[in-house]
Amino acid sequence: MYTDKKNILQLAVLLSAHGVRHVVLCPGSRDIPLARTFSSLPEYVCHAVTDERSAGFVALGLALHEGAPVAVCCTSGSALLNLHPAVAEAFYRQVPLVVISADRPAAWIGQMDGQTLPQPGVFGTLVKKSVDLPEVATDEDEWYCNRLINEALLATDHHGRGPVHINVPVGEPFFDCPVTDLPRARVIRRSTGRLEALKEKLSRYRKRMLVIGQGEPGFAASLPRTSDFANHFACMAEHISNYAGAAIGNIEPLLSSLTPDEQQELRPELLITYGGHILSKRLKKYLRRYPPVEHWHISPSGEVVDLFGALTLLVEAEPADFFARVGTLEDEASSNYAARWMQRAAALPPARFAYSEMGAIGEVVRHLPVPCALHLANSSVVRYAQLFPLPAGVEVSSNRGTNGIEGSLSAAVGYAAVSAVPNFVFIGDLSFFYDMNGLWNACYGPNLRILLLNNAGGEIFHALPGLQLSAEARRFVVAPHHASARGWAETCGFCYLSARDGDELAAALPRFVQPEATDRPLLLEVFTDKTRDVQLLRDYYHSLKP
Repeated sequence: MYTDKKNILQLAVLLSAHGVRHVVLCPGSRDIPLARTFSSLPEYVCHAVTDERSAGFVALGLALHEGAPVAVCCTSGSALLNLHPAVAEAFYRQVPLVVISADRPAAWIGQMDGQTLPQPGVFGTLVKKSVDLPEVATDEDEWYCNRLINEALLATDHHGRGPVHINVPVGEPFFDCPVTDLPRARVIRRSTGRLEALKEKLSRYRKRMLVIGQGEPGFAASLPRTSDFANHFACMAEHISNYAGAAIGNIEPLLSSLTPDEQQELRPELLITYGGHILSKRLKKYLRRYPPVEHWHISPSGEVVDLFGALTLLVEAEPADFFARVGTLEDEASSNYAARWMQRAAALPPARFAYSEMGAIGEVVRHLPVPCALHLANSSVVRYAQLFPLPAGVEVSSNRGTNGIEGSLSAAVGYAAVSAVPNFVFIGDLSFFYDMNGLWNACYGPNLRILLLNNAGGEIFHALPGLQLSAEARRFVVAPHHASARGWAETCGFCYLSARDGDELAAALPRFVQPEATDRPLLLEVFTDKTRDVQLLRDYYHSLKP
């Protein structure tokens, strides 16, 4: 019989899956559910050691003999501190020791409750990984708990071996052990070599999807772009990926147009991902609702990234190396899976909008000179740009590392200062005025072109489903204003253009996009109505509904 604490049940399953066979158990009360569960499982050989100072070294000796990770488990409070010498020894001898500490719920730490002290991170730099598990109350808690345990256990032999610390809060009551069967627990593996061994495994799946995250210009230059590659993978790549091969870019409209039955039918069996951030919220929702059988993430660092909650394999490799050695499949009977995705994407009507922020972005995108650099500010702008296909030869940059609005303009100014091609910046009003000092330091030249979309406030807040704001709350959330950039732009030496309707935009557009139109940088300020813009966008997505 096992405890009903779900964080401990996950731990009990995953320790064995990651090769732990021996567990050293120290006496105590808070670790009773851990000790009873481990000692009831035939997968583990349990060793009782009373003194934690000795227990840590007993576990270290077991690990040295077995050549495999060994766990040592203790109760809460100062008991954990007595493991410190053994942890230090394991760190400097590179021994895979797994320290498991029972703990009181976080609310009681520092409240003069017995046997409590701040346990998470107590070993500092002497462990390769330290995690503090949640007490599981929701499905998200359980996923998070599972991910943290996998991360910790993977770290025992990543870039050298060493100890890790897993802290386990245990709330009352905890004496009973009513569970008779262990749950299934997802195991995340890491592959660090022999990439060719993955090729046979990859070929078992017929429904393969590749999602390419953000990559800087040149990031994807060495990756496959052939039609043969496209036949093997339904490839999703947003503008910020800078991927120039055959791929689906209009992801949000495409997913909006699918019926639930089609979404289920097109669910991938194998998902492969690489690169940085993904913009599409619909894609995240889709792959979380319809998870693949396997998800492989290609990461040069080997760090765990589990965006869709379905990660099964970390491939520690450069993407180009992976696809050169694994991704080329020969003489394979096609399942037409990739073709079905491409056909559905191609069948969507091109996005066209009346005069609006989306309309202005679409018009400029359609007339971008090639080659050029395109800088997309955060919030609405980077998402609206995704609605329109980019000409080949446009390199894209966006501050999607943490997705804040600060610095979007300054980063573009710095890039343009050393760039030999026209640099276009698409930016909203709040982002622009927040970072307007980026134009104060005049390190830019005539190759800088700024499309400023001014709708007198934060448009993205109006597009959030279910958000209702009072007039007073609007002032603090949306930040309405009546500012224009004209005075600042002209002060900074820019040639200033503006548009308040479609005719004025059409008149300003040729001068704005022509590389040799002026010997000064250009700023085109487009004034729109945020309420109308949001309604146009909602109407567009509604028109795609099946």
